[in-house]
Amino acid sequence: MTSVDVSDTSRFIAKLSPYFVDTPAECPYGLDQTAVYHQAGFSFLPPVVLDEFLAAGYRRNGNIVYAMRCPDCSACMPIRLETATFRPSRNMRRVRQRNQDIEVSVGPLEVTPEKLQLLDRFLNSRYPGRASTAQDYYSGFFLNSLAPTMEISFRLSGRLVGVSIVDLAERSLSAVYFYFDPVFEKQSPGTFNILYLTELARREHCDYLYLGYWIEPVPAMAYKSRFRPHSLLIDGEWVQVD
Repeated sequence: MTSVDVSDTSRFIAKLSPYFVDTPAECPYGLDQTAVYHQAGFSFLPPVVLDEFLAAGYRRNGNIVYAMRCPDCSACMPIRLETATFRPSRNMRRVRQRNQDIEVSVGPLEVTPEKLQLLDRFLNSRYPGRASTAQDYYSGFFLNSLAPTMEISFRLSGRLVGVSIVDLAERSLSAVYFYFDPVFEKQSPGTFNILYLTELARREHCDYLYLGYWIEPVPAMAYKSRFRPHSLLIDGEWVQVD
């Protein structure tokens, strides 16, 4: 493992600390702990400032920037890939080959009935009984004026099978959310999405792809650690795991 000093970023974030509040809530990942969101609302962040927040382990939800500050749990570990060093494994290359017929289009965030229906199917499959709807996710989570956001659509023979929501910062991409048709789960759409995002990040001349949180006890998040080398934010330093 190697570590990267982020002291400059920490000092920058410290200057904005008076704008943040700690908000307790039920753990969004189903762990038996009280979650605490360290969060603040912003109308807009320049891309270079968004980079600073991402480097400090923060995420975006709508126009809210937050980090987890849970007193009895440290399972949420920010994870990122360096576009210059990441190399897909043999199995990942097979996933890419298996999905070679997928048609990909990149555009601005746009709410359509087709996407809402797909997201509702995904949510009902992954989180049965949850009250939040696809419309809630778009209006309260995805849509924002804080950062430039792109939407990547994946289609098979014209049929929408997956959608990726991504924020664009000065020198990084941040994967906000990915949803897909549960029928295609055996095609490893989550892996294919990250492989595509690494290629997109390189085309956009981005140094990093932020994947959100790696949460080892949560299977839906644990798979992210298979992408190597990756870096984890541990005690304020990005530590590379080879």
